[in-house]
Amino acid sequence: MKMPFFASFIVFTAWLAFTLSRNRRRAASQKKDFWQRELAANSTRRKPLDKLDYITIPFDALPMDLMDTDEKVAECLQTLRSLSDSPIVNFTGISNTDLKLQYGAPNIDLLTRYDQNYTTLVCTLQKWAERLHEAGHSQAARQVLEFAVSTHTDVSGTYRLLASIYASAGEHERIRELAARAEHLKSGSKNIIVRALREFDP
Repeated sequence: MKMPFFASFIVFTAWLAFTLSRNRRRAASQKKDFWQRELAANSTRRKPLDKLDYITIPFDALPMDLMDTDEKVAECLQTLRSLSDSPIVNFTGISNTDLKLQYGAPNIDLLTRYDQNYTTLVCTLQKWAERLHEAGHSQAARQVLEFAVSTHTDVSGTYRLLASIYASAGEHERIRELAARAEHLKSGSKNIIVRALREFDP
């Protein structure tokens, strides 16, 4: 009775040792690849940034005068006006190594700032839309949210709120279009957003 158990234990031990060894080799290879890419990235010269996909805030297409005396709304509007003077670029899903390889290591601080501006933008748009929606201005909130989605935001609350507005209006095709757009996000939140949108689609 003991021999089959002992043989199974030997097989399991051998399999475990092989698996651990393989995982160590794979991790070592990945680490080596990373540092080779990082070395190449840090050696990449500065490149022009004029071809970046800069985001412009379309103030004329947004409800800038609605509830502009409300404290929360006024704060959002002030933030957006301040952002309009700064470059805004969405680099979601792109590592610093890839940014340096593509645009040059000397530009990384600038690019990081542009991406931080983008994060501020989409968070501000979400807060603004939520306040408008709370006050019963769903159409105005929709305008703000649709602009946010057009920038490929990965703020899940933006998609959920917009989907709920579409659902209330009976525009279920819009929800499906929204889910299709979310499928192309480069964010780790993509699957969460897509699943949430499917819950709105009957």
